[in-house]
Amino acid sequence: MLADKLRKSVLQSAIQGKLTEQLATDDKVEDLLQAIEEEKELLIKEKKIKKQKPLPEITEDEIPFAIPENWKWVRLDDICVYLQRGKSPIYSDIKKYPVVSQKCNQWSGFTLEPAKYLAPEVLEKYSDERYLKKHDILINSTGLGTVGRVCLFKTDSKYPIVVADSHVTVVRSTRLISEIYIKYFLSSPHIQDNIEDMCSGSTKQKELALNTIKNLLIPLPPLAEQKRIVEKLDNVLANIEKLKSSEEKLSILQKNFPDKLKKSILQSAIQGKLTEQLATDDNVEDLLQAIKEEKERLIKEKKIKKQKSLPEITEDEIPFAIPENWKWVRLGEVMIERGQKKPDENFSYIDIGSIDNKKNKLGECKILSPEKAPSRARKLVNIGDIIYSTVRPYLLNTCIIDRIINPKPIVSTGFAVITTNNIDINKYIFKVLLSPMFNDYANDRENAKGVAYPAINDTKLKMAIIPLPPLAEQKRIVEKLDKLLADIEELKIE
Repeated sequence: MLADKLRKSVLQSAIQGKLTEQLATDDKVEDLLQAIEEEKELLIKEKKIKKQKPLPEITEDEIPFAIPENWKWVRLDDICVYLQRGKSPIYSDIKKYPVVSQKCNQWSGFTLEPAKYLAPEVLEKYSDERYLKKHDILINSTGLGTVGRVCLFKTDSKYPIVVADSHVTVVRSTRLISEIYIKYFLSSPHIQDNIEDMCSGSTKQKELALNTIKNLLIPLPPLAEQKRIVEKLDNVLANIEKLKSSEEKLSILQKNFPDKLKKSILQSAIQGKLTEQLATDDNVEDLLQAIKEEKERLIKEKKIKKQKSLPEITEDEIPFAIPENWKWVRLGEVMIERGQKKPDENFSYIDIGSIDNKKNKLGECKILSPEKAPSRARKLVNIGDIIYSTVRPYLLNTCIIDRIINPKPIVSTGFAVITTNNIDINKYIFKVLLSPMFNDYANDRENAKGVAYPAINDTKLKMAIIPLPPLAEQKRIVEKLDKLLADIEELKIE
């Protein structure tokens, strides 16, 4: 995202002295370092902190980038009064002393919500310096994906004593340094993009050693410029967060838009709003008569069974207006049923998982022997037939059998097999089945029965009403939809 790139760029510019102006009126950074040293000596004398081990001199080879002349490279421990890992705790159900873990330290900020609690009886083993203080910086120090996360500790009046566990490093800078500047430095690409290289250990047990953190090089500006950098970053990063929020909303819109557009176009198509109605089209009544005669012929030849008559369509059932030369029909009026058969030879088995429900295409089929046939492998199907998954949430696991399959396919009883023996009508009905109108019907609680996996049965499916145009217009609708839906598919963002 652009916002993430901007954030990295701004942070990197800030720690290189490119975001703010260097002013001649600023104190010398050497004077700041001298004051820090004197402060630390006083704290040591007062026994408030321990004397630190001397750190190695900084060499030219270590310096990663140029900084302004009035800045100075220092090691992180040079400007801290306390830099230490937390302690392995003994936990208790007594919610008195929270223990900060890596879960408390998120890029979104600090929270005590996931914290566990220290056993009160072991608190005496913790020195006062281990109690977290306002302005402490917390660094996650173990585990790939969490190591390196940085945030500022936020005090909570409810808990006067809070400690860190051993997976969190506490960085407490001297009062003469802006802890927010340090936090921004530790959050910069210079650190975060290289954090794994700084770690030791295996992939799952990445470890950011305490000594590594202490020896980190940090570009130190005068205190006045640190404050200017923080003020500038606070303002700029807040605006970048707004941009990020807008980008995320836009991304969701872009992701959802193709599916919404697809539904809208399918709905428009079955309402007769996508194509022109032509006077030259045959009468839809003639089409229905031809379908009726075809079904009677197949019944006479004993290829299909005679179906029960379906009730007339009432005005209350009709969901929207359709063109005058169209007709509302029940799905059962136009479809024929192939029947069922127990496999007696090797067959290609089509189950729910055989369908790509994003593209509504048939994938690979398993070839099974009769002995290994699941009990639900029963329904016969031919090329050109529609198979429609009747079980929620798999209603979109539907497709047209678009190729010759060998050995002959048998479909799971989780599908309804819908065909008219006319591939052009089948293609149109297939689009209707994908429409929001039909999806609403199939998902309706009155139609989809069952608790764990609600399903629409064959009787309810045949009762569904669909808008039927003349055959010529069905072909125009399918042709137009195929083109538009292909274009929409290219809009999808994975």
